[in-house]
Amino acid sequence: MLRRALPLIVLCCAAFAVGGTGCSPGDDGFERLLAQSDQFDLLISNGTVVDGSGSAPRTADVLVSGDEIVYVGEVDQSRLSVASVVDATGRFVVPGFVDPHSHGNPLRTPEMANFVAMGVTTITLGQDGSSPGVFDVSRWMDAVDSVGPAVNIALFAGHGTLRRLSGIGNDTDPGREAIDSLRSLLLMQLDAGALGLSTGLEYTPGAYAGEEELLAVASAAGERDAVVMSHIRNEDDDAVEGAIRELLRLAEVAPVHVSHIKSVYGQGAERAEEILAVLDSARSTGARVTADMYPYTASYTGIGIVFPLWAKGGSDYEAVARTRRDDLADYLRRRVTLRNGPEATLIGTGKYAGMTLAEVADQLEKPFEDVLIDDFGPGGASGAYFVMDEELQTRFAQDPNVMFSSDGSLTGFHPRGHGTFARIIADYVRDKKLLSLEEAVRKMTSLPASTVGLADRGLIAPGYKADIAVFDLDSVNATATYAAPHQLAEGFDDVLVDGVFVRRGGEFTEARPGRVIRSGR
Repeated sequence: MLRRALPLIVLCCAAFAVGGTGCSPGDDGFERLLAQSDQFDLLISNGTVVDGSGSAPRTADVLVSGDEIVYVGEVDQSRLSVASVVDATGRFVVPGFVDPHSHGNPLRTPEMANFVAMGVTTITLGQDGSSPGVFDVSRWMDAVDSVGPAVNIALFAGHGTLRRLSGIGNDTDPGREAIDSLRSLLLMQLDAGALGLSTGLEYTPGAYAGEEELLAVASAAGERDAVVMSHIRNEDDDAVEGAIRELLRLAEVAPVHVSHIKSVYGQGAERAEEILAVLDSARSTGARVTADMYPYTASYTGIGIVFPLWAKGGSDYEAVARTRRDDLADYLRRRVTLRNGPEATLIGTGKYAGMTLAEVADQLEKPFEDVLIDDFGPGGASGAYFVMDEELQTRFAQDPNVMFSSDGSLTGFHPRGHGTFARIIADYVRDKKLLSLEEAVRKMTSLPASTVGLADRGLIAPGYKADIAVFDLDSVNATATYAAPHQLAEGFDDVLVDGVFVRRGGEFTEARPGRVIRSGR
């Protein structure tokens, strides 16, 4: 079941909360349930339910049959036959978190312990314009299902990948026939089960796409009511508003979403307000616009992010480095300096992993721009870049239309892949009180679920899938650091995916009940 608008989800949940079937203690929903059956697979008893809608927490029991929540309210356990019971006294019961922007390869690492330990039960892949490089994505989906991931997978069709598959590649002027072919390929992948389109306009080959092409593929997504998620063309503070407006032009034909919203080297909450005002203005005209962010002030991507387009992609890099070395060195020197200098770039791959660019330059006894040209090149490493302002990003986090994502993976050298959702709970909610628990949970459950089109996930309510996390607020911690980014989060002791425990009593189970969630088009 897919593609239900968020307002409908919230209204349904509100109906349950004020006395509809299976929510309000004292109503006759429990009696009606028993009239159908008294046999259940799981009872989560006496927990404080934060249902994902943004409603206030309340004490309730949760009954599960198979992969579905069937009742939320007060139960008389003596009248039930339950295969398994979790006593959630003193703990919170929430929908499993939905990560709207994540990375990884479930065919290689299906256990995905990093996500399970954070309470994440659904992740989205195919982001930043890069998805599995196959024409028939249903075969890739079948392969993932056969492996059995621990969490559910939702796939986006990557615009850059589709460009390569269609033969456009790095062409800056593909022509109408080629664009029509690209559009047809996207429709084929959407109809095969992809939930939407992702673009990576700061990367090649997405960087070569113009407005005609982007409108064409966005309109194809819009025909299927699928969202366009975009790593926008430029996240630098002096260009980010223009890049967002480029995406908002696509909102005329499809829902749009700003991936990992940020302002590189921007400062302060007022600057955040100016950027958010651009999104609010589009919403005032009826556009469907959302965004996600992660709770860290360092980004993580390939080192090519600091190189000019003319030195990567379709360019002969060796020739550029030889014939335009002075131009390239000058560009790199200025760009890295603007991005807080070589001390703010932490290499995450290869033999220099864990060292800053400044430290590598010192070790090699050469300027950092020469290190970038000679020792890395645009494809030679990935790294973390400390380029964001805490106050600015915190204001983004408080906007009701901005959800949380990890933009992380099991293997990436950045703590966001192991810590994001625990950090939101521990830091933003418990310690700094920047958000209420119910609002933080909404931003990690029903909001991302409705944005990507998952109509039966993201709420603790009857009829929804039993993706559930149970935790003690005081025990939740993100232990991952930039120096040691692969340490698992703590506190999410009981996690279920489709009604099956993937973590119980603080220990991982051997179960891998996840699957690829395909659109119902």
